[in-house]
Amino acid sequence: MLSILAAGSIFFPGLFLLSKRCLKHAPGLKWSEGDAVIVSARLVSSVQAIMASSAGYIIASSCKDIIEDQHWLTSTYILFAVPYFVYDIYAMFMCYWYKMQVKGHEEEGAVKPMGTAIGSYLRREFLMVLHHVVMVTVCFPVSVFWRQGKGDYFQGVMFLAELSTPSVCLGKILIQYKQQHTLLHKVNGALMLVTFFVCRVLLFPYLYYAYGRYASIPLYMVPLSVPWHCNLGASLLMAPQVYWFSLICRGAFRLFSGASRHQRPPLGSTNSDPKTPILPPANGYSPRETEREPSSH
Repeated sequence: MLSILAAGSIFFPGLFLLSKRCLKHAPGLKWSEGDAVIVSARLVSSVQAIMASSAGYIIASSCKDIIEDQHWLTSTYILFAVPYFVYDIYAMFMCYWYKMQVKGHEEEGAVKPMGTAIGSYLRREFLMVLHHVVMVTVCFPVSVFWRQGKGDYFQGVMFLAELSTPSVCLGKILIQYKQQHTLLHKVNGALMLVTFFVCRVLLFPYLYYAYGRYASIPLYMVPLSVPWHCNLGASLLMAPQVYWFSLICRGAFRLFSGASRHQRPPLGSTNSDPKTPILPPANGYSPRETEREPSSH
């Protein structure tokens, strides 16, 4: 167990540092520290998402009995991925820190001291940080110890929620480089809308449906048939996904309604550097106009 935790603790921060170094020093790139940090954080999140989704598919497709069947990859990947959520809190803060140092962001004011910046980051990103903390302090022990080897199928299906993450990360990078006017941004926005809805919102009703089919009971009876803490856990996990999906829908409406935020910035703009780090909210598409800095992650 400790060796797997140690492997994850080395892999994710190591990949972040390696990616940042390559982006800063590779011939033809040589990005600034802020650009390299922001893009590297998105890259690591996408890699983790691909790994989690692959593990989820293998686990779910291997379990015929959705309650009793076990797969060695379930607990192994949970242990490996736990350090990612700790690392990602740090990576999100570094993205926020470099964003605050971008000139021309009057709403941010002067660069804040580190302590003030941490407090501002925790207030602004409270829901995302809370989500990561709960994944480590609650979901990890429940998934590894409390389940007692049962329900690997459900755990595998929940890994598939990460399928939406690469499109979210790409959306953030495209907004960072002011590529909202491109076809790629619109196609990625549609893909993110679909994958987030299917993999993160419909995921929980599907889990209830799968158990109802297994137990040969109608869907509406499932919440009354499972332990109360299962219903509570599903509700607490689903609530932020619904909230983030509502933000994505608002952003997608602006994107496909041709709002003014998708126009190219004026040539005389004081912020004309295409690599100026502009961070979107966690959903990747701000409901506000992206010519202005979004107010939430």
